[in-house]
Amino acid sequence: MEVINASGRRKTSVARVYLKPGKGKITINKRDIEQYFTVPTLVGTVKSPFAITEHEGKFDVVANVQGGGITGQAGALRLAISKALVQLDEANKPALRANGLMTRDPRMVERKKPGQKKARKRFQFSKR
Repeated sequence: MEVINASGRRKTSVARVYLKPGKGKITINKRDIEQYFTVPTLVGTVKSPFAITEHEGKFDVVANVQGGGITGQAGALRLAISKALVQLDEANKPALRANGLMTRDPRMVERKKPGQKKARKRFQFSKR
């Protein structure tokens, strides 16, 4: 079997994933997953597609992630892995879709508006 590749996005993060049969080793930007994501919940987020499709420890993942923060990167990786598992076997799609892993999260940071401090926060109003 050849290498399967897919990409995922979340906020401003982009993840490119290469999935191949192996022992379940996940490498992100040439570092181990536990070194890259020090927060255990993010490690769980990235591994969740394997848990749902019952493919834990069957595939090695090599991923390139760029942009955004660690939460966005973890979300992008999760989507990319889900897409790769669907490419591998179309039967994985219903289970992943039921858990909301096949949908790209459209939420982005709202832009700052002129005459305001941030996107919605305004400068302090002074009556006098």
